Amino acid sequence: MTFVSELEPKELWRHFDKILTIPRGSKNEKAMADYVVEIAEKHGLSYKQDDIWNTVVKKPGTSGHESAPITILQSHLDMVNEKNADVEHDFNNDPIKPRKEGGYLYAMGTTLGSDNGIGVATALAIMESTDIEHGPLEFLFTVDEETGLTGAGNLRTDFLEGRRLINMDTEEEGSLYVGCAGGAGVNLTLPLQFDAVPADSVTLDVKLHGLRGGHSGVDIHLQRGNAVKLLARALVAVKNSVDFHLASLTGGNMHNAIPREAFAKVAVSSSDKDAFEKALNEQFEAIRAEYKPADPEMKLSVSAVDDADKVFNDHIAMKLLDLLNALPHGVMSMSYDIPDLVETSSNLATVKINDGILVIHVSNRSSVDSAIQAIQRRVMSIGRLAEVKVEEVEGYPGWKPNMDSHVLKVAKEMHKEALGKEPEIKAVHAGLECGIIGEKYPGMDMVSLGPQIEFPHSPDERIRIGSVKDFYKLTVGILEQLAQDK
Repeated sequence: MTFVSELEPKELWRHFDKILTIPRGSKNEKAMADYVVEIAEKHGLSYKQDDIWNTVVKKPGTSGHESAPITILQSHLDMVNEKNADVEHDFNNDPIKPRKEGGYLYAMGTTLGSDNGIGVATALAIMESTDIEHGPLEFLFTVDEETGLTGAGNLRTDFLEGRRLINMDTEEEGSLYVGCAGGAGVNLTLPLQFDAVPADSVTLDVKLHGLRGGHSGVDIHLQRGNAVKLLARALVAVKNSVDFHLASLTGGNMHNAIPREAFAKVAVSSSDKDAFEKALNEQFEAIRAEYKPADPEMKLSVSAVDDADKVFNDHIAMKLLDLLNALPHGVMSMSYDIPDLVETSSNLATVKINDGILVIHVSNRSSVDSAIQAIQRRVMSIGRLAEVKVEEVEGYPGWKPNMDSHVLKVAKEMHKEALGKEPEIKAVHAGLECGIIGEKYPGMDMVSLGPQIEFPHSPDERIRIGSVKDFYKLTVGILEQLAQDK
C-alpha cells in the first residue's frame, strides 16, 4: 500500500490504493471484477455477473429502510491505459505509481485511472459500510466503458431491479449532470502499396510529441493540438517544396483521447536532407507559435535511422496525407440551449498500420441526433472522395435531461445542505452510460456526479484530493435522504 491509503476518507482511498495495483484496461477487467466479488463475499452480499464481467452486488436496506425503493450506484471498472513514450510501464503487470503535488494526486508518467477508479472505490466503501443509513442498494460495475460503452450496451434487461440511479463518472465538483452526448465513429481503411526505397536516400524518423492531448469529449473545447493532424499538415506543406517518400505514419492510441504523439518515417535523397529538415522545422515553428497557449511543450524530433525496407507508393502517400489534412477535428458547433456546452465535435483519434493495411478512426460526438448523423456522413463523404473504404462504427445514445427528476431534486437539496452551496446543473459533452442504461430500462431516474478530475485519458490526469471527501459526503447524504422514501 502507498500513502494513498492514508488520505481522507480512508475507507474510500484504501480501495483506490488497491485498485492502482490491478490491471483494468478496457476489455481486461476480470481481475478488477474479481476484486469486487472478493469484497462482496467478504461481507456476505449477493452478486451476479454476466459473461463479460459486468457485475451487480446487492445490499439490503438498513434497519427501518428495508422497503425503500432500490437505488443503484453505478461506475465502470475499466480505465484508459495511456503513458508517455519515454516511460517504461506495462499496464498488464505494473502497478500505477501515484504522486502527490499541490493538493492533487497524479500518476508518474501514466494515466492515474481516477476515471472511474474513484467511482468504483466509492461504491466499495459504501458496500463495506456499517454506519451509513440507506435503502436497498444495487452496485452496478460495468466493463469496457472507455472503448464504446459496450459493457452497458450488453447489459441484460433483467440485470437490475432498481429504477433510481446515481452514476459516479463525471469529473467536476460543484456540478450535477443530467445529460450527455451520444457518440459514433467511422473507420477509413486504406490498403497500402509499396515501392522500393530510391537509391541514395537517407531515412528519417519524425516525431511530433509533448502535446497535452486529453479526453476527446470534456477537453475538446480547449483547442489543444491533435498530433496526427498537425504532423500531416506539416508534411503536406513540406511536400510542396521538397520531395520525400513516406514509409510510415501512425499516431493516437484511443478513440476517446486526443492524440498527443504522431510518428512518421520518411526517405529523402541525401542532397535534399537538409532542405527537408529546414522546411519541416519552419512548418513546426509556425504551428508551435499558433498552439503555444494550449500546448506549450510541443516538440518536433527528427533523427536518422537505418534505411527503410520500402516506402509507400507516391500516389498512396499523397492520398493519405491529403485525407488526414481534410478530415475534421475539434468543436463543430456549440449548444444553442446550454451556455458553454459543446454540442457536436469530431476527434481524428488514431492512425494504425497492421499487415499492410492503414486504418484511420474518427470519433464523433453530439447531444443532437441529427447533428451526429451529419458529422458521420461528412467524414464518410471525405473518405469516399479519397476513394478509401469507409465503415460506420455503431454508436451509443445520448441522455436527455429530465429536470423533473426526483433523484435530481434530492441531490440538489443535499448538495446545498452537505456542501453549503447550490450545484450547477449541467450536461456533458462525453458519453455516459446513463444514455444506454436509460434506453434499456425505461423510466430510470438518474443523476451523475463526481469529484474534480482534470485531463483524464492523458498522463497529465489528476484528481483534487479534497474534492473526493466532498464527493463521498454528498453521495452518502443522497443515499440517506433517498432512504426516507416509501
